[in-house]
Amino acid sequence: MSDQTAVVVGVGPGLGVALVTAFADEGYIVFAAARRADSLDQLEGLIADGKVVAVNCDTTVPQQVDALFAAAAEHGALRVTVFNAGAFAPGNVVDSDPDEFERCWRVGCFGGFLVGRAAARLMLSDKQGTIIFTGATASLRGGAGFANLAAPKFALRALAQSMSRELGPQGIHVAHVIIDGQIHVARYEDLLAERGPDSLLEPAAIADSYVNLHRQPRNAWSQEIELRPWVEKF
Repeated sequence: MSDQTAVVVGVGPGLGVALVTAFADEGYIVFAAARRADSLDQLEGLIADGKVVAVNCDTTVPQQVDALFAAAAEHGALRVTVFNAGAFAPGNVVDSDPDEFERCWRVGCFGGFLVGRAAARLMLSDKQGTIIFTGATASLRGGAGFANLAAPKFALRALAQSMSRELGPQGIHVAHVIIDGQIHVARYEDLLAERGPDSLLEPAAIADSYVNLHRQPRNAWSQEIELRPWVEKF
């Protein structure tokens, strides 16, 4: 499968790295896009082996997104794209900075549009491929103090639904994954100890679900799935 590629946008410690690793294990050349690709030291081994290409990309800049996908296309047919970028600045609505609100929307929604559009343009030539958007609890309900997160996540979910209905009949699987719970990364070790085993979402387990979405036959596609720890209330 070395002539086929995957693109993961919004790569950082935790889920981003797990997604890149999972699709590299599937045999794809994975383009790992981050605002600062030189920070992806956890992927050094895969980069050295030629399984991963680290790329600097600001997901809010159309030219950078287009360049990312052009580079991926030079390495092979694009089969998978994951949009995992997001931004959040907590605070009350009355105290929120308009520029900060717009930044969160541009990263979390406008960036998703740019990435989804670029991926679809390449995938339509072969009429196959999978585009997955990472959502959150805020995709379904806006909590107090979370307006800067809920607004782009709601919009990203709508984008995924529209793209799925438009592109599905043309052979492209578009899915939205709601991550309902805290993802286990190093800074949450104390929280894990407090809550108990399996109380946080493991990045590798989430990544497995993304791979399974990609593997689904087109006669049984999921447009949206929810992932949460067994102890999470919903």
